[in-house]
Amino acid sequence: MGLFCDVALPVPLDQVFTYAVNGVVPVVGARVLVPFSGQRLMGVVVRVHEDAPADDFEIKPVQQVLDDAALLPDELMKLAEWIAAYYVAPLGEVLRGMMPLAAEVKRHFSYRIAEAGRRVLYEGAAKGSSRRSKLTVEEQNREYAVLNYLEGGEQAKMSALRSATGANKGLLEGMVRKKWLVREAVAEERDARRLEKIAVLVAEARLPKLNENQTAVLAEIAAVGGRMRVRDLRLSLSRTGVPESTLGTLVKRGLVTIEEVAEEFHLGGVGAFGKKHAHEHALNEAQMEALGTIAAAMEKGVFRPHLLYGVTGSGKTSVYFAAMQRALDAGKSALLLVPEIGLTPAMAGQMVAAFGGEVALLHSQLTPDERAEQWHRIRRGEARIVVGTRSAVFAPMVELGLIIVDEEHDSSYKQEETPRYHGRDVAVMRAKLNDAVVVLGSATPSLESWANAEKGRYTRLEMRQRVMDRPLPLVELVDMREEFRETGQEQIFSRKLIEETQATLDRGEQVILLLNRRGYSSTVMCRSCGEKIECENCSISMTYHKPVSGNDAVAQPGQRLECHYCGSRRSVPKACPKCESEHLYFLGAGSQQGEERLQELFPTARIGRMDRDTVRGRSDMERLLARLHGGEINLLVGTQMIAKGHDIHGVTLVGVIGADFALGLPDFRAAERVFQLLTQVSGRAGRGDLIGKVLVQTYHPDHYAIQFAAKHDYPGFVAKEMQYRRWMHYPPFAVLANVVVQSEKLEEATAWAGTLGRWFQKARLDKVRVLGPAAAPIVRLKRIYRYHFVLKAEKRQALGQTLRMMLAFAETQGIARRNLVVDVDAVHLM
Repeated sequence: MGLFCDVALPVPLDQVFTYAVNGVVPVVGARVLVPFSGQRLMGVVVRVHEDAPADDFEIKPVQQVLDDAALLPDELMKLAEWIAAYYVAPLGEVLRGMMPLAAEVKRHFSYRIAEAGRRVLYEGAAKGSSRRSKLTVEEQNREYAVLNYLEGGEQAKMSALRSATGANKGLLEGMVRKKWLVREAVAEERDARRLEKIAVLVAEARLPKLNENQTAVLAEIAAVGGRMRVRDLRLSLSRTGVPESTLGTLVKRGLVTIEEVAEEFHLGGVGAFGKKHAHEHALNEAQMEALGTIAAAMEKGVFRPHLLYGVTGSGKTSVYFAAMQRALDAGKSALLLVPEIGLTPAMAGQMVAAFGGEVALLHSQLTPDERAEQWHRIRRGEARIVVGTRSAVFAPMVELGLIIVDEEHDSSYKQEETPRYHGRDVAVMRAKLNDAVVVLGSATPSLESWANAEKGRYTRLEMRQRVMDRPLPLVELVDMREEFRETGQEQIFSRKLIEETQATLDRGEQVILLLNRRGYSSTVMCRSCGEKIECENCSISMTYHKPVSGNDAVAQPGQRLECHYCGSRRSVPKACPKCESEHLYFLGAGSQQGEERLQELFPTARIGRMDRDTVRGRSDMERLLARLHGGEINLLVGTQMIAKGHDIHGVTLVGVIGADFALGLPDFRAAERVFQLLTQVSGRAGRGDLIGKVLVQTYHPDHYAIQFAAKHDYPGFVAKEMQYRRWMHYPPFAVLANVVVQSEKLEEATAWAGTLGRWFQKARLDKVRVLGPAAAPIVRLKRIYRYHFVLKAEKRQALGQTLRMMLAFAETQGIARRNLVVDVDAVHLM
């Protein structure tokens, strides 16, 4: 009896695939390379068995086993199965997201000759080329050269074909379309270790006669102790005009050796700038009470979730660090999740100060090699403290004892591609599988977490006062309707905000202004016909980004428009595409326009901007935060990136511009999001010794979300919002899924949506309510048309069963799995 293994592959199919074991027997949780649909894919073994498939079913063998032992422990395999079941996602795609080891597998395409290509080659040799091709004679000769090169039947990489025949990618792809060649995706194992070269002086070498350049190189290395990174040496030599070949000459003469060592990893971080680190603060009574409850749960070694509700500035981070130290003292490891990469520099700096070399970092802006390196450090137990964003919840921790989810309410924890998991909820399940303690922390907890605490599922810990009894900032509302009536014109900044900002700067204090839109203007519109310039790929207005040197308030041809959904860019047209009018104007102010206006209003201010255009990498964020903490910037404008987690003691004034526009979005969570954003950004004021103030510009001053945010009254907001959720049967009083039917063809999307809509009607689902089909709020996204259903149920089991029945029916109707997006516990319905 032969051995077989079931492999989960990263494809949009709800099944595993069986392969024959060929030689080395893989273990469950190990990676293997297997053939699949003309490709070579990496998958994860989920079962090894002797159950032979049906006789008429051809079983292909495993091509390569990549791991001697399980790369994923049992608890992570169980977690993957739970995610696949809970979020109705293919297991292979879940496992792919759990292992950020793409750097260890090298992917490329190989080509081999097809039968049609062989016939063409032989006919050309016998009869000569007809030359009736659209290609040039030179290109046709290259095609024959490729066919001659591959005639033996062996596969060849593109690089080999290019160097042997001069063929480029376009030519090879043309031959594939003509079925002369077969292209196959190939995956191979590669060494992902990050190594760097070190030039080392040979200590006892006898010095022969040297020229001036050689002496200079030896002196450079000797000046730093006889060991120097080759890249630093080359940089230094280039400044003095010494050729790089000189180093190679010294190596040949035995005076210098080159060693390869592991490259150091830069964790990053922002300095303390005179403040104490989180672990250095003495805890007050409320903090000690929260820590005591968490520590007691860890001592029992049982699963227990906690909701830590603490107002902004109450010292939640100090509680986190103290709890992580307790975990380390007990021989356990601890995981801290933060919602955005922008929060990792400040947190990493404090982590290193508290825990030194025990810290590892995981987020998407690491290079693939860096991610693999950090992942293996964690798996080997070398790093027992891990800080990272959403995907770090899958870190292969050894003896996991504590998981902390900071800003647990943040929508960034929800993955917006398959598998569409929520990092907070996965963290809770992972803690359960490990008998670990999980702490969900926020000044504005999600309504789902608050409801779980009300029902007793979570232990609620409260810290209602700021540390050192500092007062919460005074919040004042500026009615922009009244502002317009009095001034007769629309302005980005109200007179009150300008006045308060100037007074704050005059006192030598810092100001933060939230303008939660990127770019210069959100819309370019024709004043003649009202036409908006929309993205060609998405049904959304393109955002205008003004050149830094520009000073004209009217859109000019050649300037950049960008879609913030698909990234498409184009220049501003000379005239309206619809009526050919030249009257194109900007509408809606973004952070770039806000920065420009501030420079006009406060010419002596040191202004900075924080948004996705100015912060593209982790080093950008570190530099900007260092300037802000150090006082080099005293006026910062930006998007919601500035609202979360930053602790700058010099900030005494926060201004909020246009945050209430989100109240008009077609989403039941709109009021909750506005309240959270206002509360979070207000919490950046008055965190030092000076009292803070917040000015909120709004067109909806009477809205309950605005009113409760102004009073710092989270319980009051929750009570009001819960009423609406209960009446409308929305979470947390129901479970919800958003099902999107998508296709590049409008007629396909509408037809499939109609087919599923009729099935839902006939199915007569008593325990599930189905809304739709309807066009999605953004009906076209990245050239894909989208229609959706919203499913609501009281019980999660009924919802999951309905979704699986729907997927099974869709398969019978020829609706491919990739054309259906199933978003369980959807955070956004756009």
